[in-house]
Order: sequence, then structure tokens, then C-alpha cells
Amino acid sequence: MPKHVIIAGAGIVGVSTGIWLRRFSDATVTIIDRLPPGEGTSHGNAGVIAACSVAPVTAPGLARKAPGMLMNPDFPLFLRWGYFPRLLPWLLKYLATANDTDTRRISRGLTTIVSDSVEQHKSLVADTDAAHWVKDTDYSFAYANRAAFEADSYTWGLRRAAGFAPVIREGDDVRAYEPQLAQTVGLLATMTDHGYIRDPGGYVKALAAVFDGLGGTVQQADIKDVEITGGKVAAVVTDHGRQPCDQVILATGVWSKPLMQKLGLNIPIETERGYHIVFEGATGGPSHPVMVASGKFVATPMAAGLRCAGVVEFGGLDAGPSKAALNLLRKQAKAAFPNLSYTREIEWLGHRPAPSDSLPLIGEVRDTGVFTAFGHHHIGLTGGPKTGRIVAGLVADQPINTDIGAFDPMRFA
Repeated sequence: MPKHVIIAGAGIVGVSTGIWLRRFSDATVTIIDRLPPGEGTSHGNAGVIAACSVAPVTAPGLARKAPGMLMNPDFPLFLRWGYFPRLLPWLLKYLATANDTDTRRISRGLTTIVSDSVEQHKSLVADTDAAHWVKDTDYSFAYANRAAFEADSYTWGLRRAAGFAPVIREGDDVRAYEPQLAQTVGLLATMTDHGYIRDPGGYVKALAAVFDGLGGTVQQADIKDVEITGGKVAAVVTDHGRQPCDQVILATGVWSKPLMQKLGLNIPIETERGYHIVFEGATGGPSHPVMVASGKFVATPMAAGLRCAGVVEFGGLDAGPSKAALNLLRKQAKAAFPNLSYTREIEWLGHRPAPSDSLPLIGEVRDTGVFTAFGHHHIGLTGGPKTGRIVAGLVADQPINTDIGAFDPMRFA
């Protein structure tokens, strides 16, 4: 008889998994989330299909630099100090990977998930109504000058090792290519053959409609528990009742941690709180996605206006947004694009799922029939379709030819 597979999470990873699973098999597939599709973390990101995002945050020297970053009011790193005691065990594990050996190992893992991400998105949406959200684009990194660019040489070395080399523009060539950038930007490093999503939330909703058209079902409920009988998953328990199933896929980002604890695994994962501001009806912004290196934020022209997304804040799941973080993002956006004008602002706060080793968890938990597909940190939108394809293949017993050993969920056992 056909299997019943429940996917926990209606973000980009969960919905992509559902589409591929329906394409691969005749399984009955149900996606369950406490929010409608595309209204969680997948809604609030820079929208870039960032194939070159192969470098983790934990580069060598981070532990030494972090205190100064926290003390600098113009650096986009914030900490809710009351949360620090709870953060500390994870933070020590996280900073322990900030060395050359671990960084290169993590980079190789990230390359597996993101390097062909534009093709993966296009394959996911081919011949569907969701295809119009995916756009080809260049992706530029804006620096004050050559010295600032060369200060990032370690990260660019990782990108080159993964096959990504930038086109460099300096001086007058910068504004000839992107006229709205401030005069303080003296160098652009541009990656070609990338992509972006015109509205990430709208995109995931469109993908959910594709999933529905393939015979899948989306339900709005809060999953409270995973029921294991005889070593195998038997059901999920939601606030609307118990739902029997044969297999479960956990794609609920940082909210997967308590469900993994039900399986006896304490995953070292934290929420990295991220912000964006949408400047609706914007003029005077960039024509393509630009990462402004001095502010560590990305400005992307989207359907609703210019979205500026960035900031790293540690403060848990419960605290409200930080005005200081939003004000800094606003200040940096206006400095980078001095001619920016708009009709109104929309502020947003979300939760990036950050494992202590910066690699997602992809695979089966022992032989329980519970599969993981979460923990993508900064590459959720970029790597969601490929992750979904990999996990759907595992569940449907049609594995693709990809080494996923780096993402083994049992590595934290």
C-alpha cells in the first residue's frame, strides 16, 4: 500500500520536499505547519539564490574578533545579554569551528548543497505557475576599496575553490554598472550566473499550490510530538490530534530541536535572529542584488520594493524585535543608496536555524523512519530545493548520487 509521509514544516525546504516526493512516488504526502506556507523564516530573507555562499560565518579569527564586533555600535552583531547564559554552551561549540581545518570542511559541505542551486530551483519550478518568481541575475559584493576587498581574501579563496570567481569593477566602472551606489563604494566583486526570488513568501505559497496540484495536502497545526512504536515512527501528535504515518520529515528549522529531543538527540542549534526592511515603492536602489560588505546586508529589488536584509542577533525565540538592529539596517541602507526614496517601510524579524557546525541536518535518524531536513543557517532559500530533492529520494528509496555524510543527523548523538 502507498505510504503516508508527513512533512513538518511549510517553508522552502518542506514544500520542495513535498513536490519532489509526489513526483518520485505515489506516497500520500501531508505538510503540517503552525503557519500557512511561506510565512515563517522562508518569508524573510534576501531572496538571493546564492550559489557562491560556500563560506561559513565561522572563519578563522572569529573568536578573537567577536568581542570587538559586539562593542561596535555600527557593526551588525547584537546580543540580548539576558540570554547569554543559555547561549553560551552553543556559542563555545560554534566558535570552536572557527579554524582553517573546520572552515574548509564546512565549506565543502555547503558547496554540495548550494553550488548548483540556480539549476535546482529551475528544475523545481519547470512548467509550473511558480516559475515566474525565479529570476536570473548577477550578485555583487560592494566594498569601499581594493584593501577592503582583499581583507576578505580568505572567504574569496573558499569561493574560488568551489568554482566561483568574481568580475572586479573599480572606480567609475562601479557606477557605470550600478549607478545608485554611493561614492563611498569603490569596488564591486560580481558573481555572474546567479538568481533571485522576486518575493520569497509568495514563491513558497506558489510552490505549495504546485504541491497541492500534485495531490499533496497542506494542514495548519502545531506538531507537539513524534510517536515511536517498536523503534519506528507511528504518528505525529498535533494540537488538533494524532495523525498516523509511516515516515516523518522534520523541516521546521530551529523549531525542530524539541522534536529531536523526543528522539533522544540534543541538537546544538540556536536561533540567529535576522531582520529585514522592505522599502515599498522604492526608487534609487540597485538593479540587482548587492551585498554591502561594510554593513553585512543584502539589498534586493523585489516585487514589493527594495528589501534590505541582514543583521545577526542572538536572543532566543521569544524576545521582540530590536529597534537598534532595525535602525542600524536602515542607516546602512541609506548610506549605501543615498538617492533611495520610498512610500513606506515594512519591518520583519525571523529566526535562522544555526547548528553549531553551520551544516544542515539531512538524513534518517537511526532506522526510525524520521528524516531530518533542517538547520540551513544562511542558505535555506538557496539550498531548499536541492535538500528537498535529496530527502525525497531517500524517503522514496530513489537516492540521488550525492554524498550527504557531512549532514548526518546522528553526528550529534
